[in-house]
Amino acid sequence: MTVPHSHANPSHPPRLRKARLIDRAIANGGIVSIALFFLVVCIIFSVYTNAFLTAPNLLNIIRQSAPLLIVAAAMTFVITTGGIDLSVGSVLALSATLSAASLQAGIPWPLTILLMLGLGALTGVIQGYFIAYERIPSFIVTLAGLSVIRGLALLITGGYSIPVEPSSPFTAIGRAWILGVPAPALIAIVILIAAFVTFNETPFGRYVTGIGANAEAVRRAGVNTRVVTLCVYVISGMAAATAGIILAARLGSGSSNAGQGFELDVIAAVVLGGTSLFGGRGTVVGTVLGALTVAVIANGLILSHMSPFFTPIVTGLIILVAIWLNFRLFKGGARSR
Repeated sequence: MTVPHSHANPSHPPRLRKARLIDRAIANGGIVSIALFFLVVCIIFSVYTNAFLTAPNLLNIIRQSAPLLIVAAAMTFVITTGGIDLSVGSVLALSATLSAASLQAGIPWPLTILLMLGLGALTGVIQGYFIAYERIPSFIVTLAGLSVIRGLALLITGGYSIPVEPSSPFTAIGRAWILGVPAPALIAIVILIAAFVTFNETPFGRYVTGIGANAEAVRRAGVNTRVVTLCVYVISGMAAATAGIILAARLGSGSSNAGQGFELDVIAAVVLGGTSLFGGRGTVVGTVLGALTVAVIANGLILSHMSPFFTPIVTGLIILVAIWLNFRLFKGGARSR
């Protein structure tokens, strides 16, 4: 009676351990590969340009990449659920524009920041509702959002930039230095730590991963998958609004043309970092490395005296290669779902 058990039971744990080891190898392999790629890119630009490894340039990269890091962290949640948010560049532009307009109207800068974060949350609620409750594909909803929100920014400004008073404390958000570190970088670090903890150590993070892997199973476990999905887009909208605030503060103006193509850089950063476009697998650490890689490439091309119009070409090629590798790595998981 006990013989079948003695032969059957031991066979399952090794298989389970093997499956877990394979999963960990794929996840860590993505992080290791982007880390190596990031290192290679840094070495190439340090050899070809004398200014790349200087402290001022490295600090400048960190300061300029803060908006990308913040939004890419939020996009990791979105893509892990199997969705995508193409409207982040437009939300950035609208929040930057309205930040400057609000300050000109005499609204105190702390209230301006809260209003912009509320605006980002509102765009996330609207888009998240159509995605989670009306079951419209996220690509369609956020593509429409990209057009509508950018159009609102253009309508408000008439295509012109709105200046921010240089003496306003608001500009410190983008220009201040604290203990030798740019304020935008410190804001990004705080948000990245919060994103890492939320993604890896909380039930919400596990729900996000579970929805991307098998939404029906998560729903049957008693989780309100629609609310979780909606919250993911709210996070994305607030992150894009934060990026717009930082950009307006750093540049001293709000422009409706800000963030053109920003969504491509964000997606490139997330996919480069190893997050699966099919959902169910994401990594905030990989996203950070991916975002820094995108920022370093843009900076290095400028230092190499290449045409700024060459940067979108390189970014597009990176996205293509990253998606191809992503598909090759994770297509097995996609088929099994």
